[in-house]
Amino acid sequence: MSANRPAAVVVLAAGEGTRMKSATPKVLHEICGRSLVGHVVNAARAVDPEHLVVVVGHAREKVTAHLAESAGEARTAIQYEQNGTGHAVRMGLEELSGSGVALDGTVLVTCGDTPLLTGGTLQRLAETHVADGNAVTVLTAEVPDATGYGRIVRARADGGAVTGIVEHKDASEAQRAIREINSGVFAFDARLLTEALGKVRTDNSQGEEYLTDVLGILREAGHRVGASVAADHREIAGINNRVQLSEARGMLNARLVEDAMLAGVTVVDPATTWFDVGVTYEPDAMVHPNSQLLGATHLAGGCEVGPNSRLTDTRVGEGAAVSNSVTKGVEIGAGASVGPYTYLRPGTRLGAGVKAGSFVEMKNSEIGEGTKVPHLSYVGDAEIGEHSNIGAASVFVNYDGEAKHRTTVGSHCRTGADNMFVAPVTVGDGAYTAAGSVITKDVPPGSLAVARGQQRNIAGWVARKRPGSAAAQAAQAAEATEGEGGESGTPGGAAPGNG
Repeated sequence: MSANRPAAVVVLAAGEGTRMKSATPKVLHEICGRSLVGHVVNAARAVDPEHLVVVVGHAREKVTAHLAESAGEARTAIQYEQNGTGHAVRMGLEELSGSGVALDGTVLVTCGDTPLLTGGTLQRLAETHVADGNAVTVLTAEVPDATGYGRIVRARADGGAVTGIVEHKDASEAQRAIREINSGVFAFDARLLTEALGKVRTDNSQGEEYLTDVLGILREAGHRVGASVAADHREIAGINNRVQLSEARGMLNARLVEDAMLAGVTVVDPATTWFDVGVTYEPDAMVHPNSQLLGATHLAGGCEVGPNSRLTDTRVGEGAAVSNSVTKGVEIGAGASVGPYTYLRPGTRLGAGVKAGSFVEMKNSEIGEGTKVPHLSYVGDAEIGEHSNIGAASVFVNYDGEAKHRTTVGSHCRTGADNMFVAPVTVGDGAYTAAGSVITKDVPPGSLAVARGQQRNIAGWVARKRPGSAAAQAAQAAEATEGEGGESGTPGGAAPGNG
């Protein structure tokens, strides 16, 4: 085992987060496709600890259920009463010891509301802790404005060892000039931490066990307290309200968009483009302005997304194009074209070269290679073969009020405009359907299906039923013009009413 591999990471996620003003526990609020505590757990996983424990308290049932779904290997420890950070860490260690775990080595402690913290920073903290032989190592950062933060006070000698953390309200003028602040993230020697937690007192204004008191206890016992400075102070930002949540989302998104561009993706306007952490991509994909790539979306090389598109859990094939559209749970084949103003719902799979055009909605349907659904249509619970064309304003009528049924349209079919396919129904390969048809019976391969009433014209209806109306006057003028044309021998010159 590596000397720098932590024995455990303890994530503190028991607080209520009242300033969020939300029914959702603070640590379950999401940015960029992952909860706040999920981001921290992901960073903790990156250092490969022997044990990972999340301390929960407020709304623990919700938080525990979330962790079980998203971070199954993480243990949870319950802090039934929020009696301070020291008490929370003690609950985490007792959860491990109660399971027969004897910790030996480094224990990292971090907060569940610091979603920008990276595994790389935690790894450097652990390495610094071991290399410097510290009992405690504080993750610190130098910030432009330290107002409100605890200041890190260092010794001039002993390699700049930390002598104390002074809260802003208690700091002198000289101490307030210090820009190095405490992040609330620590590396401890496991054995010394356990011993010191037993000595932490509650004789303070809050009557709580403060984790920061451990630093003084260990220093008084002759142990060294050191620091590891984060390269980017924004990583240690905690979330306490919706404003900070929004700021963190923006910073994390900027990081994700930059990663995509450095990997070969063209992002035309980074300021209006949003990525989730689960999005993957290949070089030469292009993302146009006002686009959101969410969930487990994947962009293949040469594809184009946007503008004004939101893709969730969608795979976009090589060279495909998606414009002004919304998709979720969809596969889009190579060279396919989607949009503008298209809605593709879960279970839809478009083959190579498929066109799903303007104002088309699809759900739970598989569309074969080269097939076109150009415009103004709904395709639900259907399977369409290859190189077929679905006429404008077609509806796949899949719901009978109680159950959904499927429609099958074969390959090389041509269906007319304004068709309705009343499922369950099958249109065979190479078949045609006439415009305006309601298809309720199977159409054999190569057949033409006509399912509409014969047109009947009732002459003079407008003049009789709408006398004096604009329509009647227009009709009268048209009839007069036709009559004049007939007298001069022009085509169509038969007198009104003649057969």
